[in-house]
Amino acid sequence: MYGNQAHAIYAQNNVGIESPERLIEMLYEGVLRFNAQTKKAIKDGDVEKKLYWSNRSIDIITELLIVLDIEAGGDIALYLNGLYNYQIKLLSQAVIYDDIEKIDECSNVFKGLLEAWRDETR
Repeated sequence: MYGNQAHAIYAQNNVGIESPERLIEMLYEGVLRFNAQTKKAIKDGDVEKKLYWSNRSIDIITELLIVLDIEAGGDIALYLNGLYNYQIKLLSQAVIYDDIEKIDECSNVFKGLLEAWRDETR
């Protein structure tokens, strides 16, 4: 489903990732971390931080989309393609409308993906 493309990109940039599987796990964790920061910024009324953290989450999800191997991943990859695109839409709406529920929805999806990924790779 995910090629070694992401791992190669990060290795090229000297990011010490031991495996492509660990990289995907770290990306999922990053979305969760940045979503929490976005949520805090919304509660604090900090527009600059809200935009900064939400853009970081969206950047990660975009990277996950880019490295998705539709041919090798088949139906699962197609599902993830739609799911990731929807999460970007949710986060964008959350930022526009200061909607914490949309951030929570996105975070719940990524918590589930992270759990499933860990179960699959261990």
